[in-house]
Amino acid sequence: MKKAIFKIWGKIIILVLGWKVDDRLKGECHRCVVVAAPHTSNWDFVIARSAFEVLDIPVRFTIKKEWTQSVMGSLMIALGAIPIDRQHSKEERSDHFSYVDAMADLFSRYKELAILVTPEGTRARNDTWKTGFYHVAKKAGVPIALGYLDYKNKVAGIGKILWPGDDMEADMREIMAFYKDAYPKYPDNFALDHRYLPA
Repeated sequence: MKKAIFKIWGKIIILVLGWKVDDRLKGECHRCVVVAAPHTSNWDFVIARSAFEVLDIPVRFTIKKEWTQSVMGSLMIALGAIPIDRQHSKEERSDHFSYVDAMADLFSRYKELAILVTPEGTRARNDTWKTGFYHVAKKAGVPIALGYLDYKNKVAGIGKILWPGDDMEADMREIMAFYKDAYPKYPDNFALDHRYLPA
Protein backbone atom coordinates (compact mmCIF):
# COMPACT_ATOMS: atom_id res chain seq x y z
CA MET A 1 0.00 0.00 0.00
CA LYS A 2 2.78 2.41 1.00
CA LYS A 3 4.71 1.59 -2.19
CA ALA A 4 1.64 2.33 -4.33
CA ILE A 5 1.12 5.67 -2.57
CA PHE A 6 4.76 6.70 -3.08
CA LYS A 7 4.56 5.75 -6.76
CA ILE A 8 1.43 7.86 -7.25
CA TRP A 9 3.05 10.82 -5.49
CA GLY A 10 6.18 10.33 -7.60
CA LYS A 11 4.19 10.53 -10.82
CA ILE A 12 2.32 13.61 -9.59
CA ILE A 13 5.51 15.44 -8.61
CA ILE A 14 7.24 14.65 -11.92
CA LEU A 15 4.15 15.79 -13.82
CA VAL A 16 3.54 18.98 -11.82
CA LEU A 17 7.19 20.04 -12.01
CA GLY A 18 7.26 19.37 -15.76
CA TRP A 19 10.02 16.74 -15.74
CA LYS A 20 10.49 13.64 -17.89
CA VAL A 21 11.95 10.29 -16.85
CA ASP A 22 14.69 8.45 -18.74
CA ASP A 23 13.66 4.79 -18.45
CA ARG A 24 16.10 3.18 -20.90
CA LEU A 25 18.11 1.33 -18.22
CA LYS A 26 15.54 0.81 -15.48
CA GLY A 27 15.57 -2.97 -15.93
CA GLU A 28 19.26 -3.12 -14.93
CA CYS A 29 18.90 -1.28 -11.63
CA HIS A 30 17.31 -3.69 -9.19
CA ARG A 31 20.61 -4.62 -7.52
CA CYS A 32 23.08 -1.78 -7.75
CA VAL A 33 24.68 1.28 -6.19
CA VAL A 34 23.13 4.43 -7.64
CA VAL A 35 25.23 7.57 -7.95
CA ALA A 36 23.05 10.67 -7.52
CA ALA A 37 24.70 13.64 -9.20
CA PRO A 38 24.83 16.55 -9.60
CA HIS A 39 23.77 17.38 -6.04
CA THR A 40 23.46 21.15 -5.57
CA SER A 41 19.95 21.61 -4.14
CA ASN A 42 17.42 20.05 -1.76
CA TRP A 43 15.16 19.71 -4.81
CA ASP A 44 17.54 17.06 -6.15
CA PHE A 45 16.30 14.51 -3.63
CA VAL A 46 12.64 15.29 -4.28
CA ILE A 47 12.98 14.94 -8.05
CA ALA A 48 15.32 11.93 -7.96
CA ARG A 49 13.17 10.08 -5.42
CA SER A 50 10.06 10.75 -7.51
CA ALA A 51 11.78 9.61 -10.72
CA PHE A 52 12.88 6.34 -9.13
CA GLU A 53 9.32 5.68 -8.00
CA VAL A 54 8.13 6.18 -11.59
CA LEU A 55 10.91 3.86 -12.80
CA ASP A 56 9.94 1.27 -10.17
CA ILE A 57 13.54 1.05 -8.99
CA PRO A 58 13.77 -0.14 -5.34
CA VAL A 59 15.93 2.80 -4.29
CA ARG A 60 17.02 3.11 -0.65
CA PHE A 61 19.64 5.14 1.15
CA THR A 62 21.58 4.58 4.35
CA ILE A 63 21.75 6.66 7.52
CA LYS A 64 23.46 6.15 10.85
CA LYS A 65 21.23 4.39 13.35
CA GLU A 66 21.63 7.27 15.82
CA TRP A 67 19.81 9.56 13.37
CA THR A 68 16.63 7.49 13.59
CA GLN A 69 15.89 8.49 17.20
CA SER A 70 13.76 11.46 16.15
CA VAL A 71 10.70 12.46 14.16
CA MET A 72 12.95 13.36 11.23
CA GLY A 73 14.56 9.93 11.44
CA SER A 74 11.17 8.24 11.29
CA LEU A 75 10.31 10.31 8.22
CA MET A 76 13.57 9.32 6.54
CA ILE A 77 12.87 5.64 7.18
CA ALA A 78 9.43 6.08 5.61
CA LEU A 79 11.18 7.58 2.57
CA GLY A 80 13.45 4.56 2.22
CA ALA A 81 16.32 5.05 4.66
CA ILE A 82 18.08 1.96 6.04
CA PRO A 83 19.68 2.50 9.47
CA ILE A 84 23.28 1.27 9.75
CA ASP A 85 24.46 0.21 13.19
CA ARG A 86 28.22 -0.06 12.77
CA GLN A 87 28.87 -0.65 16.46
CA HIS A 88 26.64 -3.73 16.49
CA SER A 89 28.28 -4.96 13.31
CA LYS A 90 31.74 -4.57 14.81
CA GLU A 91 30.81 -6.63 17.84
CA GLU A 92 29.55 -9.44 15.60
CA ARG A 93 32.45 -9.38 13.17
CA SER A 94 35.63 -7.42 13.84
CA ASP A 95 36.97 -4.01 14.74
CA HIS A 96 37.69 -3.42 11.06
CA PHE A 97 34.06 -3.68 9.87
CA SER A 98 33.58 -0.30 8.17
CA TYR A 99 30.60 1.68 6.92
CA VAL A 100 31.47 0.42 3.42
CA ASP A 101 31.37 -3.16 4.72
CA ALA A 102 28.00 -2.51 6.38
CA MET A 103 26.53 -1.08 3.18
CA ALA A 104 27.89 -3.91 1.02
CA ASP A 105 26.47 -6.41 3.50
CA LEU A 106 22.97 -5.07 2.83
CA PHE A 107 22.98 -6.78 -0.56
CA SER A 108 23.07 -10.15 1.18
CA ARG A 109 19.93 -9.19 3.11
CA TYR A 110 17.82 -7.77 0.28
CA LYS A 111 16.93 -9.54 -2.95
CA GLU A 112 16.31 -6.22 -4.69
CA LEU A 113 18.22 -3.14 -3.58
CA ALA A 114 19.40 0.07 -5.21
CA ILE A 115 21.40 2.11 -2.71
CA LEU A 116 21.39 5.82 -3.50
CA VAL A 117 24.58 7.74 -2.71
CA THR A 118 25.71 11.34 -3.23
CA PRO A 119 29.50 11.19 -3.74
CA GLU A 120 29.85 14.97 -3.63
CA GLY A 121 28.84 14.73 0.02
CA THR A 122 27.44 18.26 0.15
CA ARG A 123 25.31 20.69 -1.84
CA ALA A 124 28.24 23.12 -1.84
CA ARG A 125 31.01 22.91 -4.42
CA ASN A 126 33.42 20.05 -3.71
CA ASP A 127 36.09 18.96 -6.18
CA THR A 128 36.94 15.76 -4.29
CA TRP A 129 34.22 13.11 -4.32
CA LYS A 130 33.80 10.42 -1.69
CA THR A 131 34.62 7.09 -3.33
CA GLY A 132 32.93 4.81 -0.81
CA PHE A 133 30.17 4.08 -3.34
CA TYR A 134 32.74 2.49 -5.64
CA HIS A 135 34.11 0.22 -2.91
CA VAL A 136 30.59 -0.79 -1.83
CA ALA A 137 29.72 -1.86 -5.38
CA LYS A 138 33.03 -3.70 -5.79
CA LYS A 139 32.68 -5.52 -2.48
CA ALA A 140 29.02 -6.44 -3.05
CA GLY A 141 29.61 -7.55 -6.66
CA VAL A 142 26.98 -5.21 -8.08
CA PRO A 143 27.11 -2.54 -10.80
CA ILE A 144 27.16 1.22 -10.38
CA ALA A 145 24.20 3.02 -11.95
CA LEU A 146 24.95 6.61 -12.92
CA GLY A 147 21.83 8.54 -12.01
CA TYR A 148 21.46 12.09 -13.25
CA LEU A 149 19.30 15.19 -13.09
CA ASP A 150 19.36 17.41 -16.16
CA TYR A 151 17.86 20.73 -15.08
CA LYS A 152 18.30 22.23 -18.56
CA ASN A 153 16.02 19.69 -20.25
CA LYS A 154 14.20 18.58 -17.09
CA VAL A 155 15.09 14.91 -17.48
CA ALA A 156 15.91 12.49 -14.65
CA GLY A 157 16.99 8.87 -14.76
CA ILE A 158 19.85 6.42 -15.14
CA GLY A 159 22.26 7.25 -17.95
CA LYS A 160 24.86 4.49 -17.71
CA ILE A 161 25.66 1.21 -15.95
CA LEU A 162 29.27 0.57 -14.95
CA TRP A 163 30.66 -2.62 -13.42
CA PRO A 164 33.70 -1.78 -11.26
CA GLY A 165 36.77 -3.54 -12.59
CA ASP A 166 40.41 -3.90 -11.54
CA ASP A 167 41.38 -0.30 -12.35
CA MET A 168 39.53 2.09 -10.07
CA GLU A 169 41.20 5.16 -11.54
CA ALA A 170 40.07 4.25 -15.06
CA ASP A 171 36.54 3.58 -13.84
CA MET A 172 36.42 6.90 -11.97
CA ARG A 173 37.63 8.72 -15.06
CA GLU A 174 34.78 7.11 -16.98
CA ILE A 175 32.34 8.31 -14.32
CA MET A 176 33.73 11.86 -14.50
CA ALA A 177 33.42 11.77 -18.29
CA PHE A 178 29.75 10.89 -17.93
CA TYR A 179 29.03 13.82 -15.63
CA LYS A 180 31.21 16.42 -17.37
CA ASP A 181 28.25 17.83 -19.32
CA ALA A 182 25.82 17.71 -16.39
CA TYR A 183 23.25 20.48 -15.94
CA PRO A 184 22.72 20.97 -12.19
CA LYS A 185 20.25 23.39 -10.63
CA TYR A 186 23.12 25.55 -9.39
CA PRO A 187 26.09 25.09 -11.77
CA ASP A 188 28.51 27.04 -9.58
CA ASN A 189 28.02 24.47 -6.81
CA PHE A 190 28.96 21.46 -8.93
CA ALA A 191 32.46 20.16 -9.59
CA LEU A 192 33.96 16.90 -10.83
CA ASP A 193 36.61 15.10 -8.81
CA HIS A 194 39.85 16.78 -9.89
CA ARG A 195 41.83 13.59 -9.19
CA TYR A 196 40.18 11.80 -12.12
CA LEU A 197 40.15 14.50 -14.77
CA PRO A 198 42.42 14.56 -17.83
CA ALA A 199 45.77 16.17 -17.13
